[in-house]
Amino acid sequence: MKIIALSCSPRKGQTTYKALQICLQAAQTVDESIETQIIELAGLDIRPCNACGACKNALQCPIQDDFASLIPHLADEDIAGMIIGTPVYLGSMTAQCKAFLDRSVMFRRNGWIFRNRVAGVVAVGGVRSGGQELTIQAVQAACLCHDMVCVSDGQPTAHFGATLWNNPSEGIDSDNFGIETAKNLGKRVAELSLKLTCHSRAGGNPVK
Repeated sequence: MKIIALSCSPRKGQTTYKALQICLQAAQTVDESIETQIIELAGLDIRPCNACGACKNALQCPIQDDFASLIPHLADEDIAGMIIGTPVYLGSMTAQCKAFLDRSVMFRRNGWIFRNRVAGVVAVGGVRSGGQELTIQAVQAACLCHDMVCVSDGQPTAHFGATLWNNPSEGIDSDNFGIETAKNLGKRVAELSLKLTCHSRAGGNPVK
């Protein structure tokens, strides 16, 4: 079983990436068999969807950019959970995140490949209340269009997802509350992914 994380920051290896690392490290504490991977969009050329409709008939896109390299990774049948992380720019997700989500429509059109995958969302803001929850809900809306199972950051807070503050002088390292939400989100995604996967393997109603 795999859980992958998508870092939708234009800056490679920075706070969003670090927040996703925290999520995945916590996910692995749920079960040592869980495989994890972070895919960074930083440095990739992912252009906006132009609504040409070509992906309605095949899992491919005529736009010649780096999105094509992500398709086989995202279509992997062993993926049970996905955590999407984005910085907050002007109260919402980054342009990279929106372009990625729009282009992902091909997975809906070709057999609902993301369906029943557990979805968690991480938002990192430059201030404590900088639009993190609004950003998370916007990303969750796209996940729901894929018929994914969106989760909160789990107990004890159980809000929309992981909300972190990127303190200008210390980064996210001093944000103890935010780090806890990231850990709890990772665990929640892993717990539910494991339950759904085990249920399917045990002969329950197929999770498709």
